[in-house]
Amino acid sequence: MKSVITTIISAADAAGRFPSSSDLESVQGNIQRAAARLEAAEKLGGNHEEVVKEAGDACFAKYPYLKNPGEAGDSQEKINKCYRDVDHYMRLINYSLVVGGTGPLDEWGIAGAREVYKALNLPGGAYIASFVFARDRLCIPRDMSAQAGVEFGAALDYVINSLC
Repeated sequence: MKSVITTIISAADAAGRFPSSSDLESVQGNIQRAAARLEAAEKLGGNHEEVVKEAGDACFAKYPYLKNPGEAGDSQEKINKCYRDVDHYMRLINYSLVVGGTGPLDEWGIAGAREVYKALNLPGGAYIASFVFARDRLCIPRDMSAQAGVEFGAALDYVINSLC
């Protein structure tokens, strides 16, 4: 799985060299942020059902037409699938926080997502609204420490930007 550390090592290996001092500084920075990332992952893991429900609710509140006949949420089954998708991304965000890189998101959530949503006529903007809500709802220190919030917010921004 791709992380900052594996990416740096792979790049050095491909170039037939040892990691440079700037490579090692990147690894050191990644390690220094590990405690904050793990705190964010723990808080998200402990409250994921609430986070997913609130994010999904925010999506349908912003785009109520999605529940109209012929739209992406016109049945309870389709609504449940939307919440399932939000849950899937939140799990991938959690995994990315743990590994310290975007590998899980890149490999299992982002590659081809726009094309899939387009092919299935699913509005990508609705998912973006869910993640924007989750990011903007975050309250420091109620939910997590400031640094953990930065790490969580960065992971959400990565998903938001990838779906744009």
